[in-house]
Amino acid sequence: TLRFSSSSSSSSASPSPPPPRRLPPPVPLRDLLAHRLPLLHSPAPPPRSSPPVHPHADLLLRRRSGEATPESLHLELVKRGLTHDLFLSNHLVNSYAKSSRLACARQVFDCMLERNAVSWTCLVSGYVLSGITDEAFRVFRAMLGVGSECSRPTSFTFGSVLRACQDAGPDKLGFAVQVHGLVSKTVYASNTTVCNALISMYGNCSVGLPIQAQQVFDSTPVRDIITWNALMSVYAKKGHVVSTFTLFTAMLRDDSAIELRPNEHTFGSLITATTVSSCSSRVLEQVLARVLNSGSSGDLYVGSALVSAFARHGMLDEAKNIFLSLKERNAVTLNGLIVGLVKQHCSEEAVGIFMGTRDSVVVNADTYVVLLGAIAEFSVPEDGLMKGTELHGHVLRTGLIDLKIAISNSLVNMYAKCGAIDKACRVFQLLCTRDRVSWNTIISVLDQNGYCEGAMMKYCMMRQDCISPSNFAAISGLSSCASLRLLSAGQQVHCDAVKWGLDLDTSVSNALVKMYGECGARFECWEVFNSMAEHDVVSWNSIMGVMANLRAPIAESVEVFSKMMRSGLAPNKVTFVNLLATLSPSCVLELGKQVHAVVLKHGAIEDTAVDNALMSCYAKSGDMDSCEQLFSEISGRRDAVSWNSMISGYIYNGHLQEAIDSVWLMMHSDQVMDCCTFSIVLNACASVAALERGMEMHAFGIRSQLESDVVVESALVDMYSKCGKIGYASKVFSSMNQKNEFSWNSMISGYARHGLGRKALEIFEEMQQSGANPDHVTFITVLSACSHAGLVDRGLEYFEMMEDHGILPQIEHYSCVIDLLGRAGKLMKIREYIRRMPMKPNTLIWRTVLVACRQSKDRDKIDMGLEASRMLLELEPQNPVNYVLASNFYAATGRWEDTAKTRAAMGGAGVKKEAGRSWVTLGDGVHTFIAGDRSHPNTKEIYEKLSVLIQKIRNAGYVPMTEFALYDLEEENKEELLNYHSEKLAVAFVLTRSSSGVPIRIMKNLRVCGDCHTAFRYISHAIGRQIILRDAIRFHHFEDGKCSCGDYW
Repeated sequence: TLRFSSSSSSSSASPSPPPPRRLPPPVPLRDLLAHRLPLLHSPAPPPRSSPPVHPHADLLLRRRSGEATPESLHLELVKRGLTHDLFLSNHLVNSYAKSSRLACARQVFDCMLERNAVSWTCLVSGYVLSGITDEAFRVFRAMLGVGSECSRPTSFTFGSVLRACQDAGPDKLGFAVQVHGLVSKTVYASNTTVCNALISMYGNCSVGLPIQAQQVFDSTPVRDIITWNALMSVYAKKGHVVSTFTLFTAMLRDDSAIELRPNEHTFGSLITATTVSSCSSRVLEQVLARVLNSGSSGDLYVGSALVSAFARHGMLDEAKNIFLSLKERNAVTLNGLIVGLVKQHCSEEAVGIFMGTRDSVVVNADTYVVLLGAIAEFSVPEDGLMKGTELHGHVLRTGLIDLKIAISNSLVNMYAKCGAIDKACRVFQLLCTRDRVSWNTIISVLDQNGYCEGAMMKYCMMRQDCISPSNFAAISGLSSCASLRLLSAGQQVHCDAVKWGLDLDTSVSNALVKMYGECGARFECWEVFNSMAEHDVVSWNSIMGVMANLRAPIAESVEVFSKMMRSGLAPNKVTFVNLLATLSPSCVLELGKQVHAVVLKHGAIEDTAVDNALMSCYAKSGDMDSCEQLFSEISGRRDAVSWNSMISGYIYNGHLQEAIDSVWLMMHSDQVMDCCTFSIVLNACASVAALERGMEMHAFGIRSQLESDVVVESALVDMYSKCGKIGYASKVFSSMNQKNEFSWNSMISGYARHGLGRKALEIFEEMQQSGANPDHVTFITVLSACSHAGLVDRGLEYFEMMEDHGILPQIEHYSCVIDLLGRAGKLMKIREYIRRMPMKPNTLIWRTVLVACRQSKDRDKIDMGLEASRMLLELEPQNPVNYVLASNFYAATGRWEDTAKTRAAMGGAGVKKEAGRSWVTLGDGVHTFIAGDRSHPNTKEIYEKLSVLIQKIRNAGYVPMTEFALYDLEEENKEELLNYHSEKLAVAFVLTRSSSGVPIRIMKNLRVCGDCHTAFRYISHAIGRQIILRDAIRFHHFEDGKCSCGDYW
C-alpha cells in the first residue's frame, strides 16, 4: 500500500508517467515466507530493505529444488519444532500425498492441531491421484462435517472430488450429482475450473447422450480452451463424431475475449472421434492435414493418437510411417499401434513390433494388457499359448502382475482364447483382488467354452461378493442358463438385470429372449420381446429362432418375418436360416420357394449356411430335384453340413441307396466326414433295418478313427438294437469310454424294444449311479420298458420319480403310463390318470386308450373304446390310422355294422390306410410282400412252401386265431386270410432260398397280429431256426417255440 501511495504522488507531479506494467515484478520466496517465520533481528525492518534470511526458509527451497524427500522435510520440521505450523504441515501432507505415501500423509494430517481447506484438499487429491476413490469420498464427507469457515471446500477441492467421481464411473453418478448440487450453492458454480471438471465427470459417468455435460457447458459463463476440449472429448469417446466436429467448428468461430487455439488435446479428441465412430478414413486424413498445418504433428500425444487411429482404420502403412517419424515415442504410442494391428487381424505382426521396439520404448502395464490381447488373437492357438506363457512368466518375475489388475484379467482371457481353460481358471483363483472385469472375463470364458455350470457358479460368487453385474456378465449368465435349461436360475438373472437397469440394453434383452425360448417358456419369451424399447436384427433373429425350436405355426413365423421387414431392418443370413428352419418340418414347398426368392433379392445366396438351410427345406418338402440342383451349384464351397443336408434329404425321402452313394462320393471328394455324417447314415440304416449297410459304416468309422466318438458310438448302439443285434449294441455300449444321455437312452430303449425290460431297468439304475442325469426321453424309454415287461408297479414308481429329477411329465409320458395300464387291463386306472393330466388328451392318448380297450377283457372296455374312437375321429378326421384303429376295435368287439360305417367314413374322407407290408434283405436285395401278394417272381414256390409250413405247424398244435381276421366272413375264409399275411409270405420266401441255420430277419411296417405271433412260435420250433421279427412297436425273437416277449406284447 505504501508503495502504491508513493507511486501515486510522484505520478501526479510528473507530466509523463512511465507506462504501467502488465504484471508486478516477482516477489522472492523468502519475502513471501518472512511474515510466517519468527524474526531474528529487528522487529520492524525498513519497508524497502531486504528481509533477513530466516533459518527455516531453506526447508521449502530445498524441497522445491528436489534436494530433499518428504521424509527429510518431516524430520527437519520435527527437529525445529515446527510441526504445529499449519502452512508447513499442509506442505508436508501434500508432499507425502504426491509421492503416493498416503499412510504417512494421513498420519501427519491426523496429528495436525489445526486444519484448513488446503489441508483437506491435499489429502483428498492424494487419494484421487492414487486411485483410492472410496477413501477420497470418505475424507470429503468428513471435511463437510467439520462445518468451520476455514474448512469449506474450494474450487480445487471440488475439482479433485469430481475427478474421483469421473474415475469411479457410472456407479458413482448419484454421488456426483450430489456434489454438483453442493457446488451450485457456492460461489464456485460459475468457476471455469469447476465447470470443466463437471463436464468431464458427467461425460464419463453418464450412459447414453451426454445431456448433463452439455447443460454444464451451456451454463459456463467463461469458457477457456479446456472447457471446449472437455466437451469435445466427451462426445468423441461416445462416438458422436458429428457433434465433436460441430463443437470444434463453433470453438473456432467463438468471438469471446479469450483467444482459443486448438492444442494437442483438441486434436486428440478429433482423432478419437474418427477412431471410435464408423466414419470414413477421409475424415481422418483431413484431421491429419489440419494437424500438419498447425505444427502439432511432432507432439507425442497427437502422434500417438494418429498412430492408433490409422492402424484401427486398416491404414497400417500410414500408421507405421507416423510411428517411425516421431522423434519421441512412449508406451501409449506403441500400445496404439499394437491395438490397431490386432483390430486388423495382424496379431503376429503386432507382437513382432513389440519385440523390435521394447528396448527403445519404455513400456507400461497397459502395454502388457494390449500385448496379451494380441497373443489371444493368434491364428494358431498353440503358438499364442506358447508366447502367452512366456509373457506370463515375465510379468511374474518382474512383479508387473501385481501392478495392475487388468494384466491378470488379460491373462485369463488369453489362456481361454488359446484353449487352456484350466490355466485361465487357475489365474483367476490366484487373484488377490477381483474387479468387475475379472468376473466378467471368467464368466464369459466358461460360458463360451461350454462350462455352463461353472459359469453360473462364478456368477453366484460374484453376487455374493456384492459386485453388481454388468451387461456382459448378465448376457453370459443367461446364455449358460439357456444351455442348461435352468429356467429358475435364468429368472434370477433376469431379476438382477431389472434391478440394475441392464434389461434396458438391447443385447441383454436379446439374451433374455433366447434364454426363455431355450427353456420352453414361450409366454415369457414374447413378454420380454414385446417390452423392448427397440429391436435390432439380433432381436428378430432370436425370436424367430425360438419359434423354430418350439415348432411354432408357420403363419406366426411368417408374420414375425413380415414385421421385421416392415420395420426397415434388412434380414441377414441368420434370419433366413431361422425362417427356413421353421418351414422345414411342415414341408411347405411354395412358401420355401418364396423365401428362396427373398434370399436372392437380398444377395444372401452366396452364404453356405443359407444354401444348406434351403437344401434342407427343399428335401423336407419332397423336392429333391431342387435340392440336387442347389447342391450342384455350390460345388466349390460345400462344407460338411452341405453333404449332411443332402444325405439326410435322400434318407428322409426314402432313397437309402442314393444316400449311401453320396457318402462314398463325399469320401472321394476330400471332404472330411464328421460324426454327424456317420450318425445320419447309421440312423437311416436303423430306420429300415439295413444291418449290412450299418456294419459297413461301422467298419468305415473304425478306419476313419471316429469309432471312439460318443455321437458315433451312440448311433451304433441305436443302429444295432434297431437291426435286431442287441448283443452287438450291448458290446459297443460296454466299450464306450464316455457316455451321454443319448447313449444311455439308446441302450435302455434297445433292451425295451427287444423285450428285455428288466435288463433295461438295470441300465437305468446304472445310469443313475454313474451320476448322469436322466432326461424326459430317458423316462419315456423306462416307462416303455416297464410296459413291455408287464412291470406295472415299478413303472408307476418311475413315473412319480420324474419330479424328483426336475422333469415335468409331458403328454408322451402319460401315453406310456396309459399303455402300461392298458396292457395290464386296468382300465379304471386309465381314467384316473387321464383326469390327472394337466393338459387335454390329444390323439396320442386316445390311440393308446383305444388299443388298450381292444386288448382288454374288461367289461368297461366298450364304453371307453367308443369314447376314444369318437374323440380320435373328431380331433384328426384326415388321419387314416384313426379310422383303422376304430374299425379294428369295432371288429374285435363284434360290432360289424360300426366297422362298415367306419370304413365307409374313411372312404368319404378321402383318406387311405397304409397297407401292411413285410420285407427281408437277402444277397440280391430287398424283397417286399403284402397280404395275399402274388406279384413276386417266386410266387408259386412261396405259396407251396407256405402250404407245407402251415400244415406242419397245424400238426404240431397250431390253431388259427380267427378273431384277428377283422372281416365278417366264414371261419374258413378267415383262416385263409390269416394264412397269407405278409410276414408269413416273407418267412416262406426265405425258406425257399436258404436252409442254413442262420437267423431269419423280417421287418414289418405295422404291428404283428396275434395269429402271426402264435404261428411264428410254432414255425421257429418246426424249422429249428431263430426268427427275428421287427414290427412297428418292438422286436420279437422266436426260438424253439418261444418268444422273447413272453407273449406279453
